[in-house]
Amino acid sequence: QVQLVESGGGLVQAGGSLRLSCVASGVILSINTMAWHRQAPGKQRELVAGISSTGATNYADSVKGRVTISRDNAKNTVYLQMNNLEPEDTAVYYCNARRTELFPFNYWGQGTQVTVSS
Repeated sequence: QVQLVESGGGLVQAGGSLRLSCVASGVILSINTMAWHRQAPGKQRELVAGISSTGATNYADSVKGRVTISRDNAKNTVYLQMNNLEPEDTAVYYCNARRTELFPFNYWGQGTQVTVSS
């Protein structure tokens, strides 16, 4: 059974930083893409950043220049460094691990709350 466990969320003032981590356990096959999504109250879940197994990254326009995604393939871990946080970044952040090759899968973590106060 694959499990994704996020950590690192919390309360921070505007302009502050947080680093989220997500560890995938129980994974036997390789993960193609790991990503962070977020969902604010009353809004749809949206992609924040994604990273492929080769290190290619993509970011939502709203976080470009403030957020960096990275991963450690050997540890099946993905990180999200968030700087210069804004109140609009307040949301539950979810980790996602997806495999699109043979024996595909798509797993989600339980989410971690990030609250940015003004």
